[in-house]
Amino acid sequence: MTSFKVTVPASSANLGPGFDALGLALGLYDVVEVQVIESGLKVEVLDAGAGGVADVPTDESHLVVRAIRRTCERLGAHLPGLHLRCSNAIPHARGLGSSAAAVVSGVAAGYAIAGKPLDDGAVQLAAEFEGHADNAAASLFGGLVIAWCEDGKFRAERLTPHKNLRPVLAVPELRSATATTRGLLPTEVPHRDAAFTAGRAALAVHALTCDPGLLLAATEDKLHQHYRAPAYPATTRLVAQLRAAGVAATVSGAGPTVLALTTDGIIPATADVTAFEVTELPVDLAGVQVTAG
Repeated sequence: MTSFKVTVPASSANLGPGFDALGLALGLYDVVEVQVIESGLKVEVLDAGAGGVADVPTDESHLVVRAIRRTCERLGAHLPGLHLRCSNAIPHARGLGSSAAAVVSGVAAGYAIAGKPLDDGAVQLAAEFEGHADNAAASLFGGLVIAWCEDGKFRAERLTPHKNLRPVLAVPELRSATATTRGLLPTEVPHRDAAFTAGRAALAVHALTCDPGLLLAATEDKLHQHYRAPAYPATTRLVAQLRAAGVAATVSGAGPTVLALTTDGIIPATADVTAFEVTELPVDLAGVQVTAG
């Protein structure tokens, strides 16, 4: 394909206890129009997911460009020149997988240029940029994913979330960098906390696919969220308020967005959301899509 459009969903990772392992695709999309040209590189950024167009590079350092070039190289596809038009709805640096979505759109574009369908190698390519596959796999496959790494090979399994699941996001103006929040995590945790979180992660898979009534217990975590709490106190307060009201709330990815996993799309009036933009989003079930343009 030499002219096409890539549509890629946002994602929320961790989902409480599933640190670097669980991801959920959400119905908020970045769109990249791709055209293979005779030579050179042109990148147009029409908007930048509330991040500011000026913050997004338009040269070879653009993440989509890097992902396309690496994928074409890996697949042996010739790429003479490239013209991209990027329309981004996924907020940057908010814990909604914006960088993973950019990588996935580039990987999908590279496969399209090579004339090949997406395969397991796409997970590997996308995860190499991120260092883990939870967000990338969710954006690739849609639905709920379980991601892991085995002997240096990234893998993911897609599951279908329960039909009654209605995620609600509370997105603040505050931005967060994954590298910064990862720096707050200890190198070791108590065995009892690791065991507790492993059990809840297993329960989360069941709750998300079969029994949403168990989500409040299933999203409890002792592995990472409380260590990161100093980076976003308003997020931490809102998660606590929602959970006290019986809502299965977690920090979305590295934060600072709050993800509430509801079955009714309702945030209780007792929760203080004045510093947040609250939006209900559907679960995306399709994953990345490439269409002729």
